[in-house]
Amino acid sequence: MSQLPNSWHSVPLLDVSELIRGVTYSKTDVGTAEEDDYVGVMRANNIQDRQFDLSDLVYVPRRLVADGQYVREGDVVVTTSSGSISVVGKAAQATREMNLGFGAFCGVLRPSSLLCKRFFGHYFSSERYRKYVASVARGVNINNLKRSHFEELNIPLAPLPEQKRIADKLDSLLSRVDSCRERFNRVPAILRRFRQSVLAAATSGKLTEEWRNASKSETSWEDVTLADVATEFSYGSSAKSSKVGRIPVLRMGNIQDGQLDWKDLVYTSNKEEIEKYRLEPGDILFNRTNSPELVGKTAVYDGNQPAIYAGYLIKVRCSDRVLPEYLNYCLNSPAGKDYCWKVKSDGVSQSNINAKKLAAFPFLLPPLEEQMQIVQQVEALYARASLISNHHSAAASRLEQLQKSSLAKAFRGDLVPQDPNDEPAAELLERIRELKGKETDESKKKGRSRMTRTTRKSNGQIRQLTLVLQENNGVMTPEKLLDAAGYTDESIEDFYLTLRQCIADGAIQDPRDHDNQIVLVQAQT
Repeated sequence: MSQLPNSWHSVPLLDVSELIRGVTYSKTDVGTAEEDDYVGVMRANNIQDRQFDLSDLVYVPRRLVADGQYVREGDVVVTTSSGSISVVGKAAQATREMNLGFGAFCGVLRPSSLLCKRFFGHYFSSERYRKYVASVARGVNINNLKRSHFEELNIPLAPLPEQKRIADKLDSLLSRVDSCRERFNRVPAILRRFRQSVLAAATSGKLTEEWRNASKSETSWEDVTLADVATEFSYGSSAKSSKVGRIPVLRMGNIQDGQLDWKDLVYTSNKEEIEKYRLEPGDILFNRTNSPELVGKTAVYDGNQPAIYAGYLIKVRCSDRVLPEYLNYCLNSPAGKDYCWKVKSDGVSQSNINAKKLAAFPFLLPPLEEQMQIVQQVEALYARASLISNHHSAAASRLEQLQKSSLAKAFRGDLVPQDPNDEPAAELLERIRELKGKETDESKKKGRSRMTRTTRKSNGQIRQLTLVLQENNGVMTPEKLLDAAGYTDESIEDFYLTLRQCIADGAIQDPRDHDNQIVLVQAQT
């Protein structure tokens, strides 16, 4: 950690907070919000851009959620397990008490009552924290943040008055950043609608209406089908491609927004395949199989580099009656998309449009001279949209950099001035540790008292968890361990309290560290 101001202190994260694991439940436990005594549980997808999105909660029986597993004001909910390294570690802070739990793939960091909770919460949006997560959480099939990772993380601690000044400053700055980001996020959709409106005008005659009037063109547009103006419909290669080879094999993923994207290519060196499926400049590539929303997307091959095309694509070769660019506009226009939606054949997860249905696509065909005028005007309008898009991307990048730099300044002591009259962070840390020690002692006393009462209530039927694990080769699911140890629905909270204590004592390994947190594993000695 870089040099901190003299009044600051670098502290272990769990010296100033408590890590609480999420609620374990099975698919059979999941119910609805309308069911009696069910409570909502947040998962990783409910954490978005430092905030909670509560639109897709899971509901489980309230008995599965311990008192400590309800989200409290100031709690930082963290994704601790995910297949994506960009998802694991993402966090949001609760600004109020919430009648919600959090699932097993999440955890809560509960700050000391002596901290400024907002200061604590902002740290988990910092680049320093994200880099730490990326360095420790990578796994083979799933990325995990273990308790040891939190134990090994040191965070910068400012004097308490300065924490409040920093939190106030960050609240103001990041609120404005969020407001700008919200407006920026609307731009791509606006540009998509603009491009679609351009294509609708281009393929209906509205775009070139003034041009026709000025040129006094009296030639009318024809009603045609694609079969009337195309000379060839051919399916692509079904041969297996390679990561290296002589020429690229274009696939459906290479068609993006009406153009060819030459990223993520595969290749072939097969002479017969190259000869049979070689593309010519002006060929239209039509995506015949894809998801219902994407099937039918098209692009023009411009001949910039040799290529062939894969089996999920249909090559359409145009006659001299239609410009490939104009045909591409028609197929990508709202009318073209509507036609694809109507004629597609739906499978389990994909839709298909065969060459026969493609050939029957109806559209308006203007004279070649007007087609050229349409292409010129569309390209000019698209160029303006691309310029706006580039400016938007640059501004959005600067906005993200502003957030990163503000957080970096905040946690190295450069965001607000220090006050020599503030109590040093080292003294605050001592008070936090003293308070935490008292709270731990009280918790242990309550835990022993609770276990004594529960054992009497169960007439000696509750058994030691480690003994039950030994009898079952050291590995059990939480549900089986609960039953085998003699716990009932009425004592399930005691089971999880005991389980957490066993984990803390090192007698049992954390279930989240094993097989995606489904099984419990007895600690090795």
